[in-house]
Amino acid sequence: QVQLVESGGGLVQAGGSLRLSCAASGRTDSTYAMGWFRQAPGKEREFVAAISWSGADTGYTDSVKGRFTISRDNTKKTLSLQMNSLRPEDTAVYYCTASTRTTYARPNKDQYDYWGQGTQVTVSS
Repeated sequence: QVQLVESGGGLVQAGGSLRLSCAASGRTDSTYAMGWFRQAPGKEREFVAAISWSGADTGYTDSVKGRFTISRDNTKKTLSLQMNSLRPEDTAVYYCTASTRTTYARPNKDQYDYWGQGTQVTVSS
């Protein structure tokens, strides 16, 4: 089993920045790609960003390209999401996720096996 714990969420004004972190523990040697998804009230959980095991391959949903940066530190077993130029539409619960199925940065939710409990990000206008 793998445990994922997110932190760093909060309330920020539009145009501001936040940095989300995810700490992994347990059998992390069984996981490869990692990613961030988000879920706004009344909406389905959607892909935000993903990163391959090596960190060389990353992917982003179009609405966050140029504003968000995903990174990982395999030595420290952490995943991060730097979010700049935040918009009210970025408001959601953000979830960290890890895959045992792929080493590549995939946007498909069914490629991921472990999920954190989520951290709330609220962007005020």
